[in-house]
Amino acid sequence: MKLSFTTLGCPDWPLDLIVERSVEYGFDAIDFRGLTGEMNIWKLPEFSSSIEETRNKITAAGLSVSCFSSSVHVFSTENFEKNMNEVKEYAKLCEFFGTRYIRVFGGKIGDTDREQAIQTVVTHLREMAAVAKNHGIKILIETHDDWISCDNVRKVMEQVDSENVGVLWDVHHPYRVTGEQPEDTLKALAPWIEYTHVKDSRITGSNPHSDFTYCLVGEGDIPIMHVYELLKSNGYEGYYTLEWEKKWHPEIEDANIAFPHYVQSMKKIAMEVQI
Repeated sequence: MKLSFTTLGCPDWPLDLIVERSVEYGFDAIDFRGLTGEMNIWKLPEFSSSIEETRNKITAAGLSVSCFSSSVHVFSTENFEKNMNEVKEYAKLCEFFGTRYIRVFGGKIGDTDREQAIQTVVTHLREMAAVAKNHGIKILIETHDDWISCDNVRKVMEQVDSENVGVLWDVHHPYRVTGEQPEDTLKALAPWIEYTHVKDSRITGSNPHSDFTYCLVGEGDIPIMHVYELLKSNGYEGYYTLEWEKKWHPEIEDANIAFPHYVQSMKKIAMEVQI
């Protein structure tokens, strides 16, 4: 089991502390989603003028960069040029760090007809995939926002080049927000799933799809062990990445609690699952 985490969980930590704690807690990799308040990390010295020093710190610690998680919303036509520029910046970072993936969102579609939205996303992903191909990497569309349903994501993936576009399965959202069972998600998206985001939650109100609170992994009711069983039996060898959204939800536990808890919980799952 390969374990990573997104830096959303430690939004105030500087790079040196991120690397130090990654090793201390037992992670294998880091998924960069912002650093010390800057979401567009290529603008920071650590990923521009001092980029070689950053790579050396990460590799010397025995770590990898599992993904660069962008802010790109693929559906957006208004921001398409900006999104393409962001993909290009992250593609350069991927190539430098030996990172395979850039995460993108499908994005909100508003009142747009679903089939029309699918075609827009397909068109935009094809252009982004061309950039990815030039750098030998892959764009991952996440099961998120208006693209949580496996059926909608499947319709996109059937029309793009799977060599340069894949799926990031956020194992929380389909189950919690739409009631989609993990078996159904995997059945629909298995050929394209190359990465995961893991988080847990508990129901706090009358609507189980919207009234929930994030909690430490294993303290909610997201069937994480079952998801692991399904993925393992399907031959998945990618990362299990903790997406602890401390930046967006400051009330949840600090990283120095959530991060080691996650590693311990996932290693326990790995030991208990015999496939």
